[in-house]
Amino acid sequence: MKTFEEKWTAWVDGQLSGRELSEFEASLPDKAAAEGERAGALKLGELLKRELSARTLTNEEFFSHQLRESVARLRETPAGQARETRSIWWTIPRLLWTGGASLAVFLVFTVLVMREKNPAEESQYLTQILNARVDPVVSPNATFSIFKVKQDRVTVLWTEGLQSLPADYAAK
Repeated sequence: MKTFEEKWTAWVDGQLSGRELSEFEASLPDKAAAEGERAGALKLGELLKRELSARTLTNEEFFSHQLRESVARLRETPAGQARETRSIWWTIPRLLWTGGASLAVFLVFTVLVMREKNPAEESQYLTQILNARVDPVVSPNATFSIFKVKQDRVTVLWTEGLQSLPADYAAK
């Protein structure tokens, strides 16, 4: 439901119609005085529109206006006062708090990562060297190494510098 002021404004602007218009006009105590006020408000609105309209500035005028306003603002504030109002975001206390917080986050993550691995457990890459010897008959630079991985039950024969595999190394 509209207030009286909202209905009055709509009536002056000519936005009321039909039943709403007739109800509002019936609620006015003096319709002739209200019509006079309405005519006066419309005249005043037209006068203000005609006399107070801002002229359109060209690009050059607008740019000059902005420069003049900026220079006027700079002249009004003393140079020392402008420097005092600036604040540096990274002050020494903030740097200290940020560094401390970063260090705390690093330590928390380090503890969590280190807690996942138990140092007493064997690594998945741990192997056992079962046999290593040099066979000077086949090649003086040849080495044979056998690696066994307990978890995967895999044995690997590693040969370096071998030109051919001797018969006693047959796979069993």
